[in-house]
Amino acid sequence: MPHSNTPSAFTDPAAVARYAEGPRRNVPGYDSLLRMSRILLAERVPDHGRVLVVGAGGGLELEDMALAHPGWRFDGVDPSQPMLDLAAQRLQSAGVSDNRVALHCGYVQSAPDGPFDGATCLLTFHFVPREERVPMLVEILRRLKPGAPLVVAHLSVADGAGPGGDGGAGERDLWLSRYAAFQVASGVSPEHAARARYKVAAELAVLTPEEDEAVLREAGFGDVRMFYMGFAFRGWVASAL
Repeated sequence: MPHSNTPSAFTDPAAVARYAEGPRRNVPGYDSLLRMSRILLAERVPDHGRVLVVGAGGGLELEDMALAHPGWRFDGVDPSQPMLDLAAQRLQSAGVSDNRVALHCGYVQSAPDGPFDGATCLLTFHFVPREERVPMLVEILRRLKPGAPLVVAHLSVADGAGPGGDGGAGERDLWLSRYAAFQVASGVSPEHAARARYKVAAELAVLTPEEDEAVLREAGFGDVRMFYMGFAFRGWVASAL
């Protein structure tokens, strides 16, 4: 799911093998997020539609959509070949036929031109620097049919003073603390959760919700609606204009 600065977690074999555990430990309501995402797509993707999955490594959303919509076909793109290999294994184990899913190693530019009936980009954009997001979204947009839905979800945290005012923690720190607390409640060690929180704050491109919505509109998407919030994560559905 990463972009230009691929974290070692997506290439280290042991980390890749453990990948499926991560989203459910890190993302509140992850399974519901998958279900909501495909419900939003299904509003406009036909029974035999074609869906572009950006950041497809691991295959969790591909598996979920493929099993729920047996007529859909998918193109998944991801810069990590080990993660795509994991996706292929997951799909094979789930009984999803090879002729329904094509996996492409690279960035969005490596995906076919389409046109696609819908697209997803889940838990990916926080790896993409702010200045690269609009060009990336433009590449997604030009592969979509007019009116096609795009579903995105990623880390997105507000800025501002915390509940304590000037003397309290900032709002961003508060939400990142809750992000770490959710990990601990999900079975992650406090030390690991603290390291993860630090890496998010120091290394990832986490925008505010207002900035995230503005980026979608700047790229040419319309009808941008937030549909999901889970502590430090938010999700939107938008339409190709």
